[in-house]
Amino acid sequence: VGADEPIYQAALKAGVQLPIGCDYGGCITCAAKLITGKVRQPGASALNRRQSQAGYILLCVARPKSDCVIEEGVESHDELYVNPFTGKTTKI
Repeated sequence: VGADEPIYQAALKAGVQLPIGCDYGGCITCAAKLITGKVRQPGASALNRRQSQAGYILLCVARPKSDCVIEEGVESHDELYVNPFTGKTTKI
């Protein structure tokens, strides 16, 4: 992957199909968890602070600054969303 090439584009060139939505960082369809490595993410506006601090990146805009290992797919999205109703019981 070139230093100025988004991870998604490099994967596509290598024949690896990854989920993609907007292709500019405005949605989180391509969100993945960065396990190791460093990336630069210009325009990753769809991630909130909690998601970024938890290690999530947007593959459509993330550009590697080092070798990276990512986790993508359903497993990586488990922690991406917080269900506001989990553990709450309301008597009606």
